[in-house]
Amino acid sequence: MDQQVLHYPRLDTVLMVEEAIRKSGTYQTKAELWRSLPKKTMYQTLLLILDYLMESKKIIIDRDGQIVWVWNPALVKKLTSRGLLLQ
Repeated sequence: MDQQVLHYPRLDTVLMVEEAIRKSGTYQTKAELWRSLPKKTMYQTLLLILDYLMESKKIIIDRDGQIVWVWNPALVKKLTSRGLLLQ
């Protein structure tokens, strides 16, 4: 995706979005997530954060647009302790 970013999100905003998705587990749409956030953010900023969370494999967005939290650090720790290397 080749886009010009005029404003990068602050860490507290990224963590706020991450926490909202993690606690809920799932959101039906990006707009539903956006409206549920405790602090208002620009929609473009939310999209940038969602791109980051998908790249870091913490969330997936299915073809219907549903956002699902998939990151499981306990499982990752268990697998890496057995010698599994993550890329």
